[in-house]
Amino acid sequence: MARRPRCISPRLVYSAALYALAPLIIQRVRREQLPAYPRRQRLGLGLNLSDAQGLPTLWLHCASVGEVRAARPLIEALLARYAGHRLLVTTMTATGAEQVSALAGRLDASAAARLAHRFVPLDWPGSARRFVARVRPALAVMFETELWPNLLNACRRAGVPVAVVNGRLSPRAFARYRRVRPLMRQALAHVSWLAAKSAADAERFAKLGMAAERTDVVGSLKFEVFPDAAAQAVGERLRAAVGKRPVWVAGSTRDGEEAALLDAHAALRKRYPEALLVLVPRHPQRFDAVADECRAAGFALARRSRDERVTQETAVYLGDTLGELGALYAAGDVAFVGGSLVPLGGQNVVEPASLGRPVLTGPSLENFEDVAEPLKAAGALEPVADARALAQALIGAFDDPARARKRGRAGRAVVAEQRGALERTLAGLGRLVAPDDRFA
Repeated sequence: MARRPRCISPRLVYSAALYALAPLIIQRVRREQLPAYPRRQRLGLGLNLSDAQGLPTLWLHCASVGEVRAARPLIEALLARYAGHRLLVTTMTATGAEQVSALAGRLDASAAARLAHRFVPLDWPGSARRFVARVRPALAVMFETELWPNLLNACRRAGVPVAVVNGRLSPRAFARYRRVRPLMRQALAHVSWLAAKSAADAERFAKLGMAAERTDVVGSLKFEVFPDAAAQAVGERLRAAVGKRPVWVAGSTRDGEEAALLDAHAALRKRYPEALLVLVPRHPQRFDAVADECRAAGFALARRSRDERVTQETAVYLGDTLGELGALYAAGDVAFVGGSLVPLGGQNVVEPASLGRPVLTGPSLENFEDVAEPLKAAGALEPVADARALAQALIGAFDDPARARKRGRAGRAVVAEQRGALERTLAGLGRLVAPDDRFA
């Protein structure tokens, strides 16, 4: 009787491909990260978790800056509810690490002492095993779509429960993952609980193999944003220094997008010559290039990182610092959220809406559909197709400031109404690892 051929594990095939690509992966890591990036952590080494020694560890993994910002309410709540635990936040990028550091600086001393950051290891089997063995987390929490098969497998082998929170799968991401469905089914089998942002996200995860009995739809943590009083104060001081002139803020802008924004600003200044654009690129390695682009377009520029004063002649103020996007949004009358005039799926539209600012975006919002829809329905968010449409929308906002303020108030109301995902997420995590007695 012929033997049935033995099936090869999809994870083993995936791991073999990673090993084969190791030279290219390492080269890319070295090229893209900042000089201070501790590369040994990419191998699950050099973790040096001696701070808060003796406390059990909760591990939260976020990809980069945007995810850390979105996870801020969860980070603060975990530190409060699990006061007898240390919280380790991992990121893939150095800018994500800087965002964690900025968050720690806003915490009280007790909470800050229990918050640590390290870089997530590359998803090679050995690196994943070393990381989990050294950290020994009581719980692993993956934010949004961070599904690394070998890390999830290492957690399973070590008996670590895994939760995916704010779980999302955009149509584009789902199409990619569907091509490797056997691998994703195997990885999702190690997930103890999925907190999906929406029913559509839950359905996409189910089609990849996530069990319905381990899935709950809890809503989006992005609506859990509360304006930071200190950031608002910084924004108010900046606005007072700028004076009474039309100000719009373009935040989290991406490569290929600034040219259109500068074209729109030029058109706006034909009607409002004193208008000021506060331009905040998403990635710090592009700050100098964007400054050069502004000057080449003929705009008088001031840079925040150099503490350059905004004068009446200044047409563009470059927000080339980290961790100040909220403050800069607070300094403007209208917000444009980047990553949306180029086909990248958009960035977080909730932050400026929570500040009561009317929000403009480009047409690409796939990554933020769930939060964008209620804002659009309330008239608080307006997508525009291109630079010309953006200029028209800006002119309309400054021509009718009362209507713009009404749209801003509507957005702030939507954010308040949509809150609740944080408590539902914490309740689900509490079923995996019980919180401290006062929250039990």
